[in-house]
Amino acid sequence: MVMQELYVSDLITDYLEHLEVERGRSTRTSVNYERYLFRFLDMAEEIAGKDDGLKPEDITRELVRKFRLQLNRVQNERGEGLKPITQAYHLIALRGFLKYLAQREIPSLDPSLIELPHIVRPQVTFLHYDEVEALLKEIDTSTETGLRDRAIIELLFSGGLRVSELVKLNRDSINLARREFIVRGKGSKDRPVFISPSAADWVEQYLNMRTDTLAPLFLNNSKHTQEVDTSGDYRRLTPRSIERIVQKYAKLAGITKHVSPHTLRHSFATDLLMNGADLRSVQTMLGHADISTTQIYTHVTDQHLKEVHDRFHTETTE
Repeated sequence: MVMQELYVSDLITDYLEHLEVERGRSTRTSVNYERYLFRFLDMAEEIAGKDDGLKPEDITRELVRKFRLQLNRVQNERGEGLKPITQAYHLIALRGFLKYLAQREIPSLDPSLIELPHIVRPQVTFLHYDEVEALLKEIDTSTETGLRDRAIIELLFSGGLRVSELVKLNRDSINLARREFIVRGKGSKDRPVFISPSAADWVEQYLNMRTDTLAPLFLNNSKHTQEVDTSGDYRRLTPRSIERIVQKYAKLAGITKHVSPHTLRHSFATDLLMNGADLRSVQTMLGHADISTTQIYTHVTDQHLKEVHDRFHTETTE
C-alpha cells in the first residue's frame, strides 16, 4: 500500500484544530499560532528551496537556525524589526507543533532542540495599598455611576481579575454571601476568585441602587445607548470603558504612573506576596498555567524583603 505524502502545511492545519478542540486553547491563541507557523512555513520553504511543499523530515536544526536568522531580519514599513518576545513566540509555536508531530510519531526535528531566547520581561507596574486607597477616595459614591465604579475597582484589586473576566460577569455569577465565585479565564480554564468583605459590600450597594433586571453585573449608564435585545448585553461595559474608568480616578488621585485594570491585577499579586502568600497560591489565584509567569512578581518584592532585613537583622559590633 502506498503511504500518503505528508506536508507541513496540512499538518499545521491539523495541529491548529488539535489546539482548539482537544487542548481547549482560545480562538485568539489559534489565530496567533496560525500566523507564526505559516510564517515559518513560508520562510522555511524558501530557505530549503521546496517549491513543491515542505515535509516534516525537511525540518532540521540548520533550517531552524536559518529561519531564526531570517526572522531577526524581518522589518516593517517603518524599518522596525520584530521584538524579541515576538520572535520567541514563533519558536514556542514551532516547538509545540513539533511536539504534536512527535505524539503522532511523524518523523521530524526533536522539539527539545528548539532553544528559546532569553527574554527580559518588562518591569511590572503596581500600586501600593495607600495609592489604591487614594484612588478609591476620589470616587463619589452618592450616585449609581460612582457606586458602580467603586465596585469595579474593588473587584479588580480584591480578586485579581483580568478585565476580560470582569466584563463577562453577570449578576448571578457572583456569590456575595460567600464572597467567592468561578471565572473562566485564558484557555477556557475555570478558577476560583475570592473577594474581600469591602468588595462584596460595594457590589451589593451598587446592585441595590439599580432598578433594572438586566443580567450584566456592570452596565454602561450612557443615555445614548440603544436597546437592541433583552439580555442586557447592549449595555454591558467594554474592557475599554473599564480602562477609562480606572485611568480617570488614578489621574484624580494624582498618581503619575500609568494605571490600567491590569495594574490593579499586578497590585493584587504583589500585595499577596508582600503579606506572606506563597508563590504557588498566587499562581492559582491569578490563573497562570505556568509558575514562571507568576515569578515576574517576585522581583518587585525584593525591596520589601530588604526593608524586613534592615528592620530585623542587626549587625554585631565589637
